[in-house]
Amino acid sequence: MMKNNSLALDGIRILSLEHVLAVPYGTMVLADLGAEVIKVERPGTGDDSRQYGPFLNGESGYFISINRNKKSITLDYSTEEGREILRALVKKSDVVVENFRPGALKKLKLGYDDFKLVRPDIIYASISAFGHDTTPEYRNMAGYDIIAQAMGGIMDITGQPDGPPTRVGTSIADISSGLTLAIGILSALHKRDKTGAGSAIDISMMDVVASILENAIVRYTATGAVPGRIGNQHPSITPFDSFHAQDGWVIIAVGNDSLWKRFCQATDMAELVNDSRFETNEKRTLHYSQLQVIIARWVGRNTVSFILDLLKRAGVPASSVNTVSELVANSNMDYRNMVVEVKQPYAGNVKIANTPLWFSLTPEGVKHRPAPILGQHTNEVLGNLLGYSINRIERLRNSGVI
Repeated sequence: MMKNNSLALDGIRILSLEHVLAVPYGTMVLADLGAEVIKVERPGTGDDSRQYGPFLNGESGYFISINRNKKSITLDYSTEEGREILRALVKKSDVVVENFRPGALKKLKLGYDDFKLVRPDIIYASISAFGHDTTPEYRNMAGYDIIAQAMGGIMDITGQPDGPPTRVGTSIADISSGLTLAIGILSALHKRDKTGAGSAIDISMMDVVASILENAIVRYTATGAVPGRIGNQHPSITPFDSFHAQDGWVIIAVGNDSLWKRFCQATDMAELVNDSRFETNEKRTLHYSQLQVIIARWVGRNTVSFILDLLKRAGVPASSVNTVSELVANSNMDYRNMVVEVKQPYAGNVKIANTPLWFSLTPEGVKHRPAPILGQHTNEVLGNLLGYSINRIERLRNSGVI
């Protein structure tokens, strides 16, 4: 059987007025799938994330990790000539994305309604802290990931019971918003294929955080009890927690009554199966303070490797807690090629996380293109896509428009 030699989004062009993380992560996902992503940056300084460390021969590792497979052009669209260029690029694009404060681009006549006049079927997608269509109280508020985490409720349920509200270790509001952006764009492209109509996508980071709170909202609305911080424990599945062994931490996740029986038998605690306090998941959750002491005592007498080997043979989900270095060295990460190397112009070979999307029809041997240096593709995009002459491009550069 012949394999399709193209990526899923080959032929789709995305014009991205992006900076830092939320939109850049989403457009990287789409670029990995084959979309041509043209990243529009400020002349001279570029995306703020180019100034974030660690630095490798002057290139930002932060920037490299979320901007592979993209093209970079510089453009000052606060100028009329810059706006004319942007409109010309919109006419040649399928999607426009941005993550500026709501209203900022509209003031420059670069909003969805303005771009529809240039290309009626354009898809316009935005990410902001609280949304474009929002209440007056939030309309002009700026926000970063940690603000969205705080406002979205996730910080108040993250951390130890006696500890402070805790930010999730990765920028989960940004990343989840970027993934939501990608889903929205793919859906809008699919609808446009069927109807010919474009659309606007308005993503609020606070909304996204609220949407991924799992069952926290329904636990509150159903019971009136406000969820709080419970460490690594699960609020409704037990035992589902971290425990300290002789030489480190282990995670034990017993998701149903069948696994509970296996766990008890494997750990020589078969008597717990018929203990009235623990015979069902609901009862185990209700009496977890008592059960936690029993399991912690058993775990504390053994090593991590002994516990993992024992529970693996019993079919009970369990894990050590990997450091990032242990994750990178993990054999399955290597097997699934989840750490890849890109060759940057100045930094040289840099190892970054790969896309987790595997497709049976993805061409073999596809390699990621490195994150672009600032303005690397300006001449190419303006020349090949818009037909500008070298002299015109140089005049624009000399006048600071690009």
